[in-house]
Amino acid sequence: MSRVPVSDAAAFGRVAVLAGGDSAEREISLMTGEAVLEALRARGVDAHPLDPRDGLGPLTGRDGDGFDRTWIALHGRGGEDGLMQGALETLGVPYTGSGVLGSALSMDKLRSKQLFAAAGLATPRWRVMRDVTECDAVIETLGLPLIVKPAGEGSSVGMSKVDAAGELPAAFAEAARWAGPVLAEEWIDGGEYSVGVLQGATLPAVRIETPRVFYDYEAKYFSDQTLYHCPCGLPAAQEEALAALVHTAFEAVAASGWGRVDFLLPEDGVPRFLEVNTIPGMTSHSLVPMGARQAGIDFGELAWRVLETSFSSRAGGDA
Repeated sequence: MSRVPVSDAAAFGRVAVLAGGDSAEREISLMTGEAVLEALRARGVDAHPLDPRDGLGPLTGRDGDGFDRTWIALHGRGGEDGLMQGALETLGVPYTGSGVLGSALSMDKLRSKQLFAAAGLATPRWRVMRDVTECDAVIETLGLPLIVKPAGEGSSVGMSKVDAAGELPAAFAEAARWAGPVLAEEWIDGGEYSVGVLQGATLPAVRIETPRVFYDYEAKYFSDQTLYHCPCGLPAAQEEALAALVHTAFEAVAASGWGRVDFLLPEDGVPRFLEVNTIPGMTSHSLVPMGARQAGIDFGELAWRVLETSFSSRAGGDA
């Protein structure tokens, strides 16, 4: 999806910033929504907060003046998985970012990995765990250490590292509490990178360093010990080659508009793709704003450019 530039704030009309919801990522969604709302208003956009927990009546005008479009700042289930996108399609209200298909596929880590592999991209070897009795077979197949995660959550919710066989049953039980089947993945030693995608272009890569066991929920949103490197330190030619693969991953899951692609880069130089985030965080610790800033796009311009994605060929657009 290429950029559809908008120069006049009035062209956006009345904008609802959807934030909050009922997912495990509600707290982060509210933070993203507040930051986006402030940025849009600072640039003259007639933007208003709307928490889906309170109902969607205001979008239709039944409980207010109605809205011309929405900036979706919902993370996790109910907002990032195609459900809200489908509701907005039904209501005929344009929205930012990926459409129903791209949102649903990206939220499903299992389907994402299958699509990455089909597109010729490397991803950590994995196995679906359906029962705790499969622990021995999983370790025999993938070895140790492992990462165990729910396939249907974001922000590292329910994720654990397993270093010893005795830790796997508890890791499985924790992941099974959340959405989707449980995935066990081989542990990949290597740098962790994230690349933002905005209106058909990739942003500079961000390399992440955390003193924690892995880049978990605390490290992502609250820890001041997490280090972010942008420029990431890779040679320009290598970063350019990685950007092409990022586009392949983004398109493989039918994502569009804007988002973020995460991958690991081990010593062999072959990136192992982890996931596509179709509604990345927009907080003080968030990665897409860091990459945008390196590209000369400040936070206000980034929020504006994301809002531009609501002007696609359809209400939300998998185009």
